[in-house]
Amino acid sequence: MPLTDDETRRFAETFEAMVGNIERGVRGKTHVTRLTLTCLLSGGHLLIEDNPGTGKTQLAKALANTIEGSHSRIQFTPDLLPTDITGVTVYDQSSQRFSFRPGPIFASIVLADEINRASPKTQSALLEVMEEGQVTVDGTRHSVGKPFMVIATQNPIEQAGTYRLPEAQLDRFLMKTALGYPDHDTTVELLADAENRDRSSGVQPIIRASAVDAMATLAGQVHVDPTILSYVARIAEESRRNPHIALGLSVRGGLAFVRCAKTWALASGRAYVTPDDIADLAQPILGHRVLLGDEAQFSGVRVADVIDDVMASVTAPAYRPA
Repeated sequence: MPLTDDETRRFAETFEAMVGNIERGVRGKTHVTRLTLTCLLSGGHLLIEDNPGTGKTQLAKALANTIEGSHSRIQFTPDLLPTDITGVTVYDQSSQRFSFRPGPIFASIVLADEINRASPKTQSALLEVMEEGQVTVDGTRHSVGKPFMVIATQNPIEQAGTYRLPEAQLDRFLMKTALGYPDHDTTVELLADAENRDRSSGVQPIIRASAVDAMATLAGQVHVDPTILSYVARIAEESRRNPHIALGLSVRGGLAFVRCAKTWALASGRAYVTPDDIADLAQPILGHRVLLGDEAQFSGVRVADVIDDVMASVTAPAYRPA
């Protein structure tokens, strides 16, 4: 069923209100905030690769507070065990029964801090829950509920003692982005408020967690013209042909493109996707899915530049909504 003008308008207004509310905790990062919300409403997870102290924790907490959801933070270290994330079954002597004690993964917004510092075995504990929204402990499945989103971080410096995420796990993240440092004026504003050590604590909820699922359902009804679908398919094919790329966009990546473009379009007040929506999302969607070849890496070729080349080599359709 096509979206009505009223549904489209209310979605866009609510989206902008959520962006403004989150920015009370994270200043001067409107674009990243919009990407984060798009990721949440598209049913995906976000990977942030950035330097320490740029506000990643504040972003996760402000998002959780905005949707009246729960929040947890997992500090990944080499000695972290899978059960430290998922939870464990323990024996209760008083009742003489086994009971499940859920781990920190059972929250609406989970911040997986420095995910590449944990062992591959522990990293893999996130795969099932990120894909299916559940964990299996001792043969019993436990749902984490909805909404559910993992915001994982990687530190681009200090690579000693880290474990690179395999491509299959990177592909589980819907988007990859970076917060970056604030501009001069925002930095001065933050320094003037130095006594406030947790700005996200002042962020009040503006929608219920149950409303997130309703918004996601609306986003799924956004119209995508066959010419746009063909455009995404040609981008994927070109990424696999590019001489600098060893691994291009997968079918899962193409699906991520379409899902995010629907939410991005509706947040802009449109019930249809345009080629500009695809172009806007190219870097966060492709950035962690495009794997450069050895020669390109040794030559200092940047992933972002290769993505720009891929997008420039594919002609965007002259799409006009009906």
